[in-house]
Amino acid sequence: MKNLLRTCFAALLAALLLCQPVAVLAAGELPPDSKPDVRFGAVEAWMEPAAAAALRVGWDRLLIDWYKYQPEAPEEWVPSADDDARVNTALAAGREMVLLLRGTPAWATDGAARASPPRGLHLPVAANSNLWANFVHRVMKHYKGRVSRYIIWNEPDIAVGDGGAQFNGSIEQYYRMVKIAWLVAREVDPQAKIHLAGLTYWHDAVNGRTPFLERYLALVARDSSARANNFYFDAATLHIYFRPQSVFDLIALHRKFLHQYGLAQPIWLNETNAAPFDDALLPWPNPFVYVTMEQQGAFVIQAFALALAAGAERAAVYKFAEVSGSLPGFDYYGLYRTDMTARPAVESLRAVTTHFAGVLTTSYVMRASHYIVRLDRGGLVTRVLWARGAQPVRLHLLPTAGAAAAVLYDQFGRRRGQLLADRDGTYKLALPGADCSRPRTDCVVGGAPFLLVEEMRRMPAAQHSLPHALRGAGAAPLRGQPPASRQPAARAAH
Repeated sequence: MKNLLRTCFAALLAALLLCQPVAVLAAGELPPDSKPDVRFGAVEAWMEPAAAAALRVGWDRLLIDWYKYQPEAPEEWVPSADDDARVNTALAAGREMVLLLRGTPAWATDGAARASPPRGLHLPVAANSNLWANFVHRVMKHYKGRVSRYIIWNEPDIAVGDGGAQFNGSIEQYYRMVKIAWLVAREVDPQAKIHLAGLTYWHDAVNGRTPFLERYLALVARDSSARANNFYFDAATLHIYFRPQSVFDLIALHRKFLHQYGLAQPIWLNETNAAPFDDALLPWPNPFVYVTMEQQGAFVIQAFALALAAGAERAAVYKFAEVSGSLPGFDYYGLYRTDMTARPAVESLRAVTTHFAGVLTTSYVMRASHYIVRLDRGGLVTRVLWARGAQPVRLHLLPTAGAAAAVLYDQFGRRRGQLLADRDGTYKLALPGADCSRPRTDCVVGGAPFLLVEEMRRMPAAQHSLPHALRGAGAAPLRGQPPASRQPAARAAH
């Protein structure tokens, strides 16, 4: 009898548990424990790791300054406990850390410390006097198993005299540093990837110079060993600000440079943002371009969407948080202010990491009046839509074949409600026009975007609300040329 009662009680308990309410996710919303999509990052997210984890930031960048690791002599090695902790914390949250190597110590160069190339670049990689090779070797050995991607220096296309130059060596010396790092990686950690430094493009353009990557590849092509070694790099890197259209155009342009040499390395957008001028807590009184905090949020959505449309493998906003104590009037880019209060664009980044996560394929429509970037995510489809100019745009959109539900979100990830097809079988949307009212604005940032997220039918019940790529080992990277648009791309001025 006791066994029978226990059996009946267990059956009753199971039935009651099955009847408990289950949290139902709206189309596109991710479960709280889902892992970040590694393709969507924020530079210096390590400054506020808890917030980065909550936002599901997928990757971060950490500066490794040579002069701090070997401040006085080549025999020294002073690894940073802070850097180690930042890397470990990121990894624990599922966030990949990418290291940027820079900053020659005074003892290692005949030029100005930090910005000058080191002595010994002409020597074999194994030579003790090849100071750069020795430093790279020690860094990779120290971080092996935790870090697999290394960026070599930062913005070498900013020439001395341009303002803000960080590398005062020649392009030949920069190539030698990249090649040495690549050869060291093959010895220390064959899994390591070498990234070219982030390029601004505009410093060359406004000064009448051939773009740095074009000059660089022409130089490398003259090295008889380069072709067999993938030109000694694994990814190209861009830094693009303020104008979302430039994100698409410059990724496409640099992809063209690579293709001219038969190269197919991925392109990363490592820095992108539009710093606002109207933040009362951190005002920027005389900005390059007048961008509001509302427009900064729109920019984040538009830039990430166009990066994917152009075929970028990864993108990151610069930067996640400001350093406390910065001077008043500085051009503040942080999504978090110096006191770690959030700007509205934080929620735009959350919308990206939520509604772009798991993207498998990308296509786009580019018209003079508006953009539509479509992200196919397995069981979900996200369409990102915005007006390009000051005029509002009315759209009639066909639902995706097989869509079971559609939810509309604004640029800050706020749910605007379920979207239903009208009698003619289309969704009706009105895209607000861009704010072009301020000087030096010129409709730089498009109108406030919408995210239309559709959930597909015919999915197993247990996987109903999860993006396909998040159910498995992870999403495959998007590489190569951007997919063909269904409409001809409108040519836009930078």
